Amino acid sequence: MPATPDPAHSAHSADSAEPAANPVLPLGENPVAVLEAAVWAMAAIVGTQRQALSEPLADVLRADPQRTAVLESVGLVRRGADGFAVHPALHQADAATASSAVEAKLSSLRQAVAAAAADGAGAPAAGWGAQADEVLLHQGRASAATGRALAAKIVPRLAGCAERLAADGGRILDVGAGVGALALALAEGFPRARVEGIDVLERAVGLGRAELAAADPAVAARVSLHHRDAVEVSEKEAYQLVWLPAPFLSEEALRAALPRLAEALVPGGWLVAGTNSLADDALRRSVGRWTAVRGGGNSFDTARMTVELEALGLTETNTFPTVPGGPVLVAARRPAR
Repeated sequence: MPATPDPAHSAHSADSAEPAANPVLPLGENPVAVLEAAVWAMAAIVGTQRQALSEPLADVLRADPQRTAVLESVGLVRRGADGFAVHPALHQADAATASSAVEAKLSSLRQAVAAAAADGAGAPAAGWGAQADEVLLHQGRASAATGRALAAKIVPRLAGCAERLAADGGRILDVGAGVGALALALAEGFPRARVEGIDVLERAVGLGRAELAAADPAVAARVSLHHRDAVEVSEKEAYQLVWLPAPFLSEEALRAALPRLAEALVPGGWLVAGTNSLADDALRRSVGRWTAVRGGGNSFDTARMTVELEALGLTETNTFPTVPGGPVLVAARRPAR
């Protein structure tokens, strides 16, 4: 889940059920042509954001008026007497992850092209294992923003969690740790906790260990990365916090892993799962499900994840929206004794 979350509020009802209506986007008489143009609009977004990594955004917008006109046509930019008014969605993520966030968007475009060129109807991709090291690094580094949001905005709202992680002996499990960026961010956020990351992709773990070697030694010393499947987690009552990016696991793996992850929590500990949001329109919902499954993941949404966690006996379930249309985090607690 490479989106950059900025949770602003919790909402028990947010994304808790399929929208009542199933609206089709108004694409006019030639929807194929409009959607083809939308691909170019996305190219304009990525190109603008990429160039703005090294130049002021206002200068970038002025330098290519034709490209900027595309952004104006979709409401991301408005030209005024005093310059450009820019939609928040176009602004870069924090400086630490802006480059990787842009590269993650570019990777998504490349994957869409690969899906279009795939042989055989609906031929699935080989999942993250088929991606180049560069893609894994960019996608993984972008997840640092999720780790910072968890530490600063989510954990303080989970009863007792921050206090436990502030004490000696605090442990966090990062499932699907990838290259370790989120694990490092959590270690920075909780200076007395240890973060254990696991990933089923051995190559990603190798890249992550190289990332740890280049990180602040005082932080990296409290992070460990292991080549391990989530379904192999066998610890009991070991972690105060478990992070689970649910869309990246297959449905079979997710169902097998959830009971083990619940048992791995200490009594009173919290599991936080990232889930696919239920967009207001059918296009984004269907694309989200297709890309998740095609990449080796699952189509669980927020409501279904909530049901699964509660069926395992976890309580105090709550949801935390991130960016508009982005992932929704579901938090649930193992009952204290």
